[in-house]
Amino acid sequence: MKLVIISGRSGSGKSTALNVLEDLGFYCIDNLPVGLLPNLLMQTPNAEANHTTNMAVSIDARNIPTELAHFADIIAQLDPNQCQLEIIYLDAHPDTLLTRFSATRRKHPLTGPDIPLYEAINQEGLVLQHIADMADLTVDTTHLSMHQLRSMIKSRVVQKQGNEMSLLFESFGFKHGIPKDSDLVFDVRCLPNPYWDPQLRKYTGQDQPVVDFLQKEKTVNSMFDDIHGFLQNWLPEFQANNRTYMTVSIGCTGGQHRSVYMAERLRRHYQDEYVNVQLRHRELFV
Repeated sequence: MKLVIISGRSGSGKSTALNVLEDLGFYCIDNLPVGLLPNLLMQTPNAEANHTTNMAVSIDARNIPTELAHFADIIAQLDPNQCQLEIIYLDAHPDTLLTRFSATRRKHPLTGPDIPLYEAINQEGLVLQHIADMADLTVDTTHLSMHQLRSMIKSRVVQKQGNEMSLLFESFGFKHGIPKDSDLVFDVRCLPNPYWDPQLRKYTGQDQPVVDFLQKEKTVNSMFDDIHGFLQNWLPEFQANNRTYMTVSIGCTGGQHRSVYMAERLRRHYQDEYVNVQLRHRELFV
């Protein structure tokens, strides 16, 4: 049985993620008290009864504070032979969360007469830090639409087979900030930039004119060989250490040309080596 725990700050997309899992056949529970997790598994039919139920529970700041503080101890009580546990933590930039609450006019669970919204958002991060520290996958939803988040949960969580590592190559622009959910970050800003060629500026790293421009550059191929060599050496070590999710972020200045090209090239190389290889271009809106 797979048990997925969804957590994160309010407004980061927990309900969307839980709805995706429910639509795909998971038995879902919103805002389960952490202390009830061991009892919940005891009540769940197991594989010996030929009835394995995948479950997903949402745990957030509405929980009992003392139980949240002992999250690691409670998780340690779960029998690893009874369930395959994955903890997914969603988050977003505080300004983004503030905008989302302002748009929906929802009440934040930690706001009160003396606690304004922005302070509640920051306080919530501290309350959930124990869960964030144990997350198998952290997803920064700052730049994700609801559709993109649904797609990511489906491809990275649901379609992942067993303990096989889910590998995501993500391009981004440094001028927009480094993705918070990155595990490894490679900087390709030293490579020749197609942006400075007026005929190439309108294209992206997915378009053949830019691909042709970058492929003929010796430094680009050397950079690819170095990144590839690092990943070939160390991804198996991460996987051997029970890492089930890995996000490799490739950054250039604007996230349109060099990083997109490199992420596309790496994805093509590794898609035959790993069962679950995903690609995301943070700055491209298609």
